[in-house]
Amino acid sequence: MDIEVTLTSKEQKRLKVLNQVQVGRISGEQAAVLLGVSLRQERRLMAKYRRRGAAGLAHGNRGRPCVRRVPKRIRDKLLALARGEFRDFNDQHFTEILAEEFAIRLSRSTVRRLRREAGLASPRKRRASRHHQKRERYPQAGMLLQVDGSHHNWLEGRGPEVVLLAAIDDATSQLVYASFREQEDAAGYFLMLHEICRTHGLPLALYADRHTIFQSPKEPSVAEQLAGKLPRSQFGRLVDPGPCAQDG
Repeated sequence: MDIEVTLTSKEQKRLKVLNQVQVGRISGEQAAVLLGVSLRQERRLMAKYRRRGAAGLAHGNRGRPCVRRVPKRIRDKLLALARGEFRDFNDQHFTEILAEEFAIRLSRSTVRRLRREAGLASPRKRRASRHHQKRERYPQAGMLLQVDGSHHNWLEGRGPEVVLLAAIDDATSQLVYASFREQEDAAGYFLMLHEICRTHGLPLALYADRHTIFQSPKEPSVAEQLAGKLPRSQFGRLVDPGPCAQDG
């Protein structure tokens, strides 16, 4: 009786090589090399081929139910629970409930696969989106300048590394100062403030990051804490305590 067998690409390669052995075109040793198996394994394959034909090369478990397959009664119970009182449980929580309350011990991946095959997605609690209210810009030019240093390969490797120090007016987004420096230091910001005061006038406030140029790394003393003040950096001592606003 003829048996219809579907072979994988690996099994088809074995069939072609064993056919060559069968008709005497190559030896068993050559076939073993082509198949990447030992001579003993090649002889076992050849024996199966002679005894059962191409069907002897198919994997022995092909067509049989998987021994690790979840039994139908357990699968039906799981899906009934997933569609019922536990429909709002995610895969991990549902897996734990199955083990603790129903003695159905399966891996999370198996539970997930069974639910997806049944068209059941793992519900997720939707988190409320966070709304970040933008800070209102200052109403007039000169009231607040945003200052910062930008570390970037500005010269694209054609020269030394430099830092761009820049100041932008908060109200108008106008660039009021820009200069390249070898490093981001207090001296550069001193020169920046001097030039801005000379060309645009004294700004009401500066907005900077937490760089130690603007904010001292020292811990505030008890007196400073009681007064609500922070230790001032060298740049902070240059300007009046009021005008220097910091990114909190």
